[in-house]
Amino acid sequence: MKIPRREFVKRSALGLGGILAGLPLAKAADSKPAFFDPYETVSLGQTKIKMSRFCQGTGMSGGNRQSNHTRMGKEKLEALFHGGYDRGIRTFDLADLYGTHPYLLPALKEIPRDKITIITKVWPHPGSLPETERPAVDVTVSRFLKEIGTDYIDLVLLHCATSPKWTEEWRAQMDGLAALKAKGMIRAHGVSCHSIAALEAAAADPWVDSVHTRINPFGIRMDDKPDKVVPVLKKLHAAGKGVVGMKLIGEGQLRNDPEKRDESARFVLGLGCVDVLDIGFEKIEEIDDFAGRVRKVPRTA
Repeated sequence: MKIPRREFVKRSALGLGGILAGLPLAKAADSKPAFFDPYETVSLGQTKIKMSRFCQGTGMSGGNRQSNHTRMGKEKLEALFHGGYDRGIRTFDLADLYGTHPYLLPALKEIPRDKITIITKVWPHPGSLPETERPAVDVTVSRFLKEIGTDYIDLVLLHCATSPKWTEEWRAQMDGLAALKAKGMIRAHGVSCHSIAALEAAAADPWVDSVHTRINPFGIRMDDKPDKVVPVLKKLHAAGKGVVGMKLIGEGQLRNDPEKRDESARFVLGLGCVDVLDIGFEKIEEIDDFAGRVRKVPRTA
């Protein structure tokens, strides 16, 4: 017996409704997990860049193109990168100051380039690098591309802004990075801040796509006390800028204090304005430890 089309559609809809009614609510409609996932994909502000929630930092005790990460040696650092990737880390934070450019892609040589996001930083200051001169950013970034072994970099930052007038003092570098972005050599640009005045300046400048900022509930290695820093982070987030949190473990000072590591994870994720957690893990065990703490943090929205 043929069923008229109108009756068939009606019966099909009723049948589907019955199926959905018998499913748990989470299965019937898309919903976020009840707890945070350290490896989930997140948007970096209003850029079109997607990053993993966890970012592998590489600058512990960094300077003069060395860090704890380079000092562990090529084999161990590459194993750390690969172990992080195997767990779900897709974002890696390098810098000229740390000397970590040559290590990443050899460690992940079998991984397509578009499966990871790479951050690096231009050091505009005198000192802290072997060279005394600071070439124009097009020269510097061209070198970065060769050192890393890629034809584009996802996010390039001006490294360690402290001056309240950095947007004036570094305007030439800012314009240079904007030109590289227009050419497709970089996808976004921004700044890492190391003073509350520099952070305020970043929030006010439309050039800034993303900011690296130091944040934890204890004020350890931060630009100011949390109650001073958090309102600026909310201002950055409201302006559509990416916010990457650093120093969640106080640059290693909380390594032996599990309760404070838990508190830091709850505090930073609970702010609702920090997109990415950038941590200089030095061991796979440290990745797993903090991942477990993040997974205990309930989502409030």
